Amino acid sequence: MSELRFTALHALHLELGARMVPFAGYAMPLQYPSGVLKEHLHTRQAAGLFDVSHMGQLQLRGAAAAAALETLVPVDLIGLGPYQQRYALFTNPEGGILDDLMATAIPEGLFVVVNAACKEADTAHLRRALGARCAIEELDQHALLALQGPCAHEVLARLAPGADVPGWTFMTARSIEIAGIGCFVTRSGYTGEDGFEISVPNALAERLARTLLGEAEVLPIGLGARDSLRLEAGLCLYGHDIDTATTPVEAALTWAISKARRAEGARPGGFPGAAHILPQLEAGPARKRVGLIGREKTPIREGTILLDEAGQAIGQVTSGGYGPTLGGALAMGYVPLALSTPGTTLRAQVRDRMVPVQVVKTPFVPHRYYRGRA
Repeated sequence: MSELRFTALHALHLELGARMVPFAGYAMPLQYPSGVLKEHLHTRQAAGLFDVSHMGQLQLRGAAAAAALETLVPVDLIGLGPYQQRYALFTNPEGGILDDLMATAIPEGLFVVVNAACKEADTAHLRRALGARCAIEELDQHALLALQGPCAHEVLARLAPGADVPGWTFMTARSIEIAGIGCFVTRSGYTGEDGFEISVPNALAERLARTLLGEAEVLPIGLGARDSLRLEAGLCLYGHDIDTATTPVEAALTWAISKARRAEGARPGGFPGAAHILPQLEAGPARKRVGLIGREKTPIREGTILLDEAGQAIGQVTSGGYGPTLGGALAMGYVPLALSTPGTTLRAQVRDRMVPVQVVKTPFVPHRYYRGRA
């Protein structure tokens, strides 16, 4: 642990009894004394607070920032309105995924959040490709907290009465004060629940975290529950479900390829790997990421081989485990397109047993993002 980096909340994690583990070069809380199961269910039922300060936060400054970043992702960023946010993918010349990220339009240009394990490589990629077109600033003196769950909006409304939380929709952002602390906040997250990601200076992060944890609905949540929550939500984890050998079409992330960047769009192509990705949109990929539900209680872990009903190996699990909300085994993995139809029965080779699994649509648990009053 002595060689790992610490977030601004490290001392608080220890005070709260967290079990700390190495993750992406940081000492991070895996779980707290209540345990992963209770943390998971509490987030689904009330509100959980996550330390995600290991993620990379950057600002791309300048009038050309959106147009510049568009050359690296298959996403419409020029069309973003003020304080709108979009999920994006860095792609390579072969169409593979270098990382997934969030980009938000701000007056200075763009606010970007990248994955912890990729942030050094992503920053170098941005500087190399875009350094002549916009300034790239690392916000390494800022922590990032995620407040997630059906009660998250109530907590934020209570602590930030001037933020007009009821009028604030999913994938938008605001600069607000929470209990007197200036923060940059997006209504987003990676649990499938309504919630917020809060960027705050390191020097104020512990004070903010203690304030949020002082609310009756909020408990601290570790990486263990974060992973089971995102899996139930059918969300990809970089380096597991998506990587440099996987295209967005194979990963069932076609919704992240904006209409404007497709062959018939206003700005077709123009991003790395377009020559591979755009034809896949038309013809379909050879394989596809699918959801899998186990018909037995046996957990189906990452790396498990998938077989068809004839016993032939046809794919592999990329994420798997127990879904506390569902009360059973679930997984995601890649199978041939012909076997990706929901309802298809496959086998998962778990040690010396063949466990039946069924292909299903994701998310496993419905998303509850707030898109406005019905």
